[in-house]
Amino acid sequence: MGETVRTLAYGSWPSPIDAALAATHDGHPEYVGFVGDEAWWTEPRPTEGGRRTLVRRRADGTEESVLPAPWNVRSRVVEYGGQPWTGLLVDGRPLVVFVDFADQRLYRYEAGGEPCALTPVSAVGGGLRWVEPQVRVERGEVWCVLEEFTGEGPSDVRRVLAAVPLDGSAAEDRDAVRELTDDRHRFVTGPRVSPDGRRAAWLAWDHPRMPWDGTELLVADVGADGTLGGPRTVAGGPRESIAQVDWAPDGRLLYVSDRSGWWNLYRDGAALCPREEEFGGPLWKPGLRWFAPLSDGLVAVVHGRGSTALGVLDPESGEIVDAAGPWTEFEPTLAAYGERVVGVGASPRSAHEVVELDTCTGRARVIGAEHDDAVDPAYYPEPQIRTFTGPAGDEIHAHIYPPHNPGCVAPADTPAPFVVWAHGGPTSRAPLVLDLAIAYFTSRGIGVAEVNYGGSTGYGRQYRDRLREQWGVVDVEDCAAVALALTDEGTADRARLAIRGGSAGGWTTAASLTATDVYACGTILYPILDLAGWGTGETHDFESRYLETLVGPPPPSGRGDPHLASLAEVPARYAQRSPAAHADRLTVPFLLLQGLDDVICPPTQCERFLARMAGRRVPHAYIAFEGEGHGFRRAETMIRVLESELSLYAQVFGLNPPGVPKLELAR
Repeated sequence: MGETVRTLAYGSWPSPIDAALAATHDGHPEYVGFVGDEAWWTEPRPTEGGRRTLVRRRADGTEESVLPAPWNVRSRVVEYGGQPWTGLLVDGRPLVVFVDFADQRLYRYEAGGEPCALTPVSAVGGGLRWVEPQVRVERGEVWCVLEEFTGEGPSDVRRVLAAVPLDGSAAEDRDAVRELTDDRHRFVTGPRVSPDGRRAAWLAWDHPRMPWDGTELLVADVGADGTLGGPRTVAGGPRESIAQVDWAPDGRLLYVSDRSGWWNLYRDGAALCPREEEFGGPLWKPGLRWFAPLSDGLVAVVHGRGSTALGVLDPESGEIVDAAGPWTEFEPTLAAYGERVVGVGASPRSAHEVVELDTCTGRARVIGAEHDDAVDPAYYPEPQIRTFTGPAGDEIHAHIYPPHNPGCVAPADTPAPFVVWAHGGPTSRAPLVLDLAIAYFTSRGIGVAEVNYGGSTGYGRQYRDRLREQWGVVDVEDCAAVALALTDEGTADRARLAIRGGSAGGWTTAASLTATDVYACGTILYPILDLAGWGTGETHDFESRYLETLVGPPPPSGRGDPHLASLAEVPARYAQRSPAAHADRLTVPFLLLQGLDDVICPPTQCERFLARMAGRRVPHAYIAFEGEGHGFRRAETMIRVLESELSLYAQVFGLNPPGVPKLELAR
């Protein structure tokens, strides 16, 4: 006999997906690599304070966490980090170099021993930070990116390519670090050395550009003494974004450029597979990899329009053979060894897994972090890939997750409460993957609409450029257009719409609540709320000039620092669009969530906003979390976030979810 399906009001459906389960499954494997013929990667540990551990998969298929707590393999370069480890075999044994999050030093680790520091600690500002290490055994060095703070301000910083001695002689001596380049460029990625060891290639860019606006591809000769000659620019520019560079086995230069309007793969300047789809993406972290050259001349690629596939490209024919399997999304991390390729894939039915592709047979299999159904997958949401039309006739891409529970239906002809999810970035997108935080809501009878608003990646440069100088307008309009379209078709309840988002998505959420009357409430996580403050030293260096493309260049000023002086005279739109300047327009209940250690969107943004809400008697809650930065990583934090968010919707929408602690709303 089948289970009886009950008719219950939306929001009151019993679900086995509780907040603790969703929190335990937050995060995913990253930064895959080979050490000899073994695949290694980093993996989150939400229940261990949110640390990242290094996982080794031995030849017999067994896995082990290489470094015990509290070791945390994670860089803080550009605050978002990047490739934090590398490894190789020396005399048949693994030698690993990694960055530890706590002190940001580089460490050398060999199995059976204790990690040994390779770099010193600096007391200046944010100290010394490292990313994209590569061991150069023949020189006894690790080549990497050095981020060095020269003062206490977030922009008192320089970045260079550097060589760190493997013998530990620089552990207490900054002068023992050999700088490979000067600091003429504000941002650099790690050097990729050609197969013959005679050339190095890397990417560089400068303020006010972000790497998806324009980067330069630099190449320099490597001298016999390990020095780099003068770099020459071989591709890229202010309006050409090169996202990754590497060398083919025959010494030809491979790179991903969006010069055609789409990130495509090039070899020595010639397009290998020109398509209106993306073979690259936004370089938020140094060391992201969308392609990996294979020893036989083929190239493994992560590519797609919207969602992404893992394939193997034949540069001679331009043909791609994609890996067969259930995965609808591959992360920008790839490694190759012989005919083997390792990546990280996920789907709407499975969380992120470490996937190995045998390029000879075309067979792909899961080799790590294998998805395990912690609950009956019948409770997973069933996404619909939809395209909507915006107010100006533009396409808007979205994933719609209607309420779904195998044991419950709602009374006939009743539209569902819906929450619009605005992704962060904003130069990013929502992937099409299983997210138990979404399932937490959909399995209780609350729909979720993930909107890849104009400005999102995955749909070409023209779509990305829709947000240029339009942040707080296009993103707000597109989210509202999707929400209202769902109500017009009878899917969503017009009176029970909410919006939520974190970081740039927190901005879109707050801007939507102050600029529209679409939503009955909202959840704002670690947001940007005040453009003028954020743009004048309240954020980190990487994004400190981001607003000049998102909102518009401030007018020039002839006094002092032209950047800071001009931001002091911000154009009207900086105030017009800031939610903090329009707190008086926010009349619906909201939940504000913030990490107290956040240096990207600092707590002062929330505090200013709340001060302007004082006395307005709008129901709200503010929860600040000690020890959390930008993006929550601790299981206990994520449990409280989800339960608080559900309680907000329950109170505002008149829902009755069983077993959820009530969030106290202040007035």
